[in-house]
Amino acid sequence: MVKNDRGEVVEVHCTYDPATRGGNAPDGRKVKSTIHWVSAAHALDAEVRIYDKLFTNEDPNQVEEGQEFTANLNPNSLEVIAPAKLEPSLANAPIEGRYQFERLGYFCVDPDSKPGRPVFNRTAALKDTWAKVEKKNEKK
Repeated sequence: MVKNDRGEVVEVHCTYDPATRGGNAPDGRKVKSTIHWVSAAHALDAEVRIYDKLFTNEDPNQVEEGQEFTANLNPNSLEVIAPAKLEPSLANAPIEGRYQFERLGYFCVDPDSKPGRPVFNRTAALKDTWAKVEKKNEKK
C-alpha cells in the first residue's frame, strides 16, 4: 500500500490468484481476504438510501419528563448517497429486485428509479446496530 504525504492511500499493490476465488484454493491455502471493487470509470451512478432505526431508543416513549417520543427520533435514520458507484450489471435491475451489496446489507430497487437513474433502498443491514447504541448509552 502506498500513501501520500497526508496519509491517504493512493495505490494498492496486490496479486490476483483465480484459484482462490470464493475463498478456498484447491491446494488448501487459506485466503486472508478478498477485495471486491467497482471500477469508477465503468460504474453505474445510482442513488442509494441507507435507512437506519427511526428512534435512538428501543422504547421511543421512554423520555425525560416534559418531552415527547419525538425526542428519540434518530437524525441519522436516512442517509442518501448520490451518486453511488455500483456494478454496471445493475443498470436494468427490475423494480423491487433484491440484491446484497457486499459488506453493506441487502437492497431493493425503489419505484422512484428511472432509466439511467436507479434508486436502491437498504432493507436489512448485515449487523445489528442496537447493541452498539445500547453499549454507548451504558457508558454515559
